[in-house]
Amino acid sequence: MSDPGAGPDGTVYDMSLFLKIFLWFWLAMALIVGAVLLVNWSTQSEPLARQWQTFVGEAMNVNSQTAIQIYENEGSKGLEIYLERLNSRQRINAVAMFDEQKKRVAGNLDLVGTGDLFERALKSDEPEFLRETDKVFSAMRVELSNGNKLLYVIEVKRFQAPPFLTNRLLLQILAVVLTAGLVCYALASYLSSPIRKLRIATRQLSGGDLSVRVSPKIRNRRDDLSLLASDFDEMAERIESLINSEKRLTRDISHELRSPLARMKVALELVRSKTSEEATPLLNRIDSESDRLNEQISQILTLSKLETGSGEFERGEINLKRLIESLSADAEFEAAAKGRSVNIQGLDEVKIEGNEQLIRRAVDNVLRNAVNYTAEGTDVIVSLKREGTDASIRIEDHGPGVPEDDLEKLFKPFYRIEEARDRKSGGTGLGLAIAERAVSNHKGSIFAENTGTGLRVTIALPAVIV
Repeated sequence: MSDPGAGPDGTVYDMSLFLKIFLWFWLAMALIVGAVLLVNWSTQSEPLARQWQTFVGEAMNVNSQTAIQIYENEGSKGLEIYLERLNSRQRINAVAMFDEQKKRVAGNLDLVGTGDLFERALKSDEPEFLRETDKVFSAMRVELSNGNKLLYVIEVKRFQAPPFLTNRLLLQILAVVLTAGLVCYALASYLSSPIRKLRIATRQLSGGDLSVRVSPKIRNRRDDLSLLASDFDEMAERIESLINSEKRLTRDISHELRSPLARMKVALELVRSKTSEEATPLLNRIDSESDRLNEQISQILTLSKLETGSGEFERGEINLKRLIESLSADAEFEAAAKGRSVNIQGLDEVKIEGNEQLIRRAVDNVLRNAVNYTAEGTDVIVSLKREGTDASIRIEDHGPGVPEDDLEKLFKPFYRIEEARDRKSGGTGLGLAIAERAVSNHKGSIFAENTGTGLRVTIALPAVIV
């Protein structure tokens, strides 16, 4: 059975069109989701930081004014209580109030590590900030009712931008990617399904199934692929009509020729009885030619039955070893008269299921062909081997071989490689074609190959499992 991923020339393709469309669309969707998330995260972090700084500044303004009022009304003790309450908040590490000489009035914050923050805040009307790795110092100048200046300083935890990936975000990304995957799968399937059906139908048509049609399978589509399917069906219908007409014409002509041939044989015998001995050679020649013509007609009818399946062939168990021994003995008798021989090199005990007459004719045609073309003084090698579940028959001659380009054409009806040679040998180009159809009728295969010293034909047939 051929590989579904292989082309007509045997080339194996690594990826189907469906998989390419699916993966590219899915990758595009995933990249878009990732890009949107990254841009959104990077553009939101800085505005959030600025908003946080504004919020801290406003809170400091409110808290510092409250602290001044408490200090003027309740003194240092009341201010200490208020600052302790502020310090208990989650994001505030420490808070304190200082005078202009950097003397702490209340609170628990130390000015060590604040650099020039104190000096900048005394000169500014707005909150000043000093950012460290994990914390931020902020200072704001305030004035008492008597005109003295104090400095309100806090240490808070630094604002951290939200992490790019969180468990919740990962679940959201996974949900989006999976949803996109399902959509892409459906889209890829929709786009590639008609092409896959066309490809299957094309292979069936090339394999001999002329009745295959595609349009009924994709009738709901209204696009270019639907038109392509219609064109394919029209082509297939035309091919089927032409081939059936050709087969019918060949079969009808063959049938019609048999009756005149039969009458001619009767007339020939009547003429033979009434003519002198001088005309006997000519009459014998006419007789032999009519026999040859009758045999050719018989071959054409057999080929027609095999190709159309119109003939009914009885099937049973066939002993291949015994059949090949019998055919080889007959072929040896003919070969000896031409200075050649048939050499059997191993016959396994193998049985198959099928029509013995068809198999006999197939093997005999190949064997006689080898005897005709093997060189004088050489032999034809015949072997039968059981290989797995198959019976393999090999027939090898020592003739001129066949051009590589013509090997596959050997089994086509009426095909001749060398017209002069075929006429000399009496070949009609039907023997190997009948062999190929007979073997195919038994779900087997037949092929030819050059060995360098001649031509080898191999017939593989399903063996009966004992």
